[in-house]
Amino acid sequence: MFLSQILVVDDSPDSREMLAEYLSFRGFDVSVANDGQEAIVVARGTRPGIILMDLSMPGIDGWEATRQLKADPLTKHSVVIAVSAHAFPRERHAARKAGCDAFILKPYDLVVLADTLSEVTTKGRAAFGPGELLAPAAADSMRLDL
Repeated sequence: MFLSQILVVDDSPDSREMLAEYLSFRGFDVSVANDGQEAIVVARGTRPGIILMDLSMPGIDGWEATRQLKADPLTKHSVVIAVSAHAFPRERHAARKAGCDAFILKPYDLVVLADTLSEVTTKGRAAFGPGELLAPAAADSMRLDL
């Protein structure tokens, strides 16, 4: 597992392609998946250091895919960053319970995304304190108090 390897999971082809292109430009080795089932297969094969996981997808959603990835010895150490357009506390709480390490709102704020990835690549999972589910640059609006 290398933190320079990122798996982008999103059922929207435009979002997936835009994000993959941006991350490739920033020097990351990017894999993509268009749903939760494909994410599980790709993650087991590539063992990415970071997974950007869309939560709302048909079939196996991001919550279930994250639970399965965190239960798998091959992928449990990947940092999973939940991605959603829904900022309600219940979504953040459900993402944390599923095993997500951070949360970023859609549409992407590229500064928040870059700051979050920078924190993860330098500190790993330690970038996020216990009981928190946040993007470091947006901590005041993304904190999850359990």
